[in-house]
Formats: sequence, C-alpha cells, structure tokens
Amino acid sequence: QVQLVESGGGLVQPGGSLRLSCAAFGFSVSRYWMSWYRQAPGKEREWVATMTSGGSTYYIDSVEGRFTISRDNAKNTLALQMNSLKLEDTGAYYCNRDPLLSWGQGTQVTVSS
Repeated sequence: QVQLVESGGGLVQPGGSLRLSCAAFGFSVSRYWMSWYRQAPGKEREWVATMTSGGSTYYIDSVEGRFTISRDNAKNTLALQMNSLKLEDTGAYYCNRDPLLSWGQGTQVTVSS
C-alpha cells in the first residue's frame, strides 16, 4: 500500500530546532520529487521545500537558510531539518510526492515561548 507517515513534530521555543521525518511505503523516495508542505491554523496548505529525484533542492523564501530537506534512500525516508524556528513556522507539516498521493496525518509543529 502506498502511504506516507510523518513524525517528529512538537513544541519548541522560538530559535529552536526540530527534525521532521517522513516514512514512505510502497514506492521509493529516490525516484520521485518529494516535498514538504505546511498548513497554519486558518490558512491554506502551502509548499515549503522540494527535493528532486536528482537531488536538487528548492525552498520557499521564508525558510531559505533555516530549513534543509534531505532523504535517506536506504531507509526510504524524507527529512526536514528546521533551525532558527519562528512563531510563523507553526502548523501541521505534511510530506508528499509529485504526483500527489493522499495526504497523511501530518505532524504538528508549534513554535511558542
């Protein structure tokens, strides 16, 4: 069964760090463009970062230099290292591929003092 399962979220103070993980089942993350998205309370889901099948990475301007997307082909996982977190990074984070699969449960990131 093709499925994505996100984990690693939590409560963190501004300036802190978190590392999110996305486990993929039923396909290889190395063969697809893989992305992270987030949805803040009351807002639309937005794209955050992408890693292409070739390994190139792209980020939304607001996280450039603070977030790093990566993948572990052996473990078939996608990660998002988030540093220097800001209040506005709060939201539910989701991973997905291109073409999109059904959305997983996501993992909640709350940045609060």
